[in-house]
Amino acid sequence: MKLIFSISILISGLLLVGFNKTAIHNPSINHQLQTDSVPKMNQLVLDFVNRNMKKKVGTGECWDLANGALKHANATWDGQYKFGREIDYKKEPVHAGDIIQLEGVILNYEMNGSKYTEKMTHHTAIIYTVKDKSIFTIAHQNNGFSGKKVGISPMDISTVTKGKFKIYRPQ
Repeated sequence: MKLIFSISILISGLLLVGFNKTAIHNPSINHQLQTDSVPKMNQLVLDFVNRNMKKKVGTGECWDLANGALKHANATWDGQYKFGREIDYKKEPVHAGDIIQLEGVILNYEMNGSKYTEKMTHHTAIIYTVKDKSIFTIAHQNNGFSGKKVGISPMDISTVTKGKFKIYRPQ
């Protein structure tokens, strides 16, 4: 288990190289550049994330971040794992502030000549920035990257080889 977390931390650090380095040191910069097209409810979710960056939300579980953000935004949702209206990322744009729920996901990818596998058996995250329709940075906690505190890390959903994920638009 420690090996998987170590690999996740290493991968997260290596993948960040492809993202705007200024945004990595000050995550709100990239978020601010995207707000003109982001729905108002999503902006409220992102405001909550920014206020809690590097802090533990609730008990530090991944779900606690989405729960807190949706409560802050006065969103309507089922209080479980349906975080709003499910969207089809292949047909609709994904926005920062959307929420992604991963179930039994395995990501396999190659980088710099090395192959990597990352597992997310049951994980909730908030899409923090959108690089394109399948490449994001995600804000999350209870992970190998930031532990029980809110942090950001990259995610390319085109590398999902097993499992399912759903993306929700807060309402």
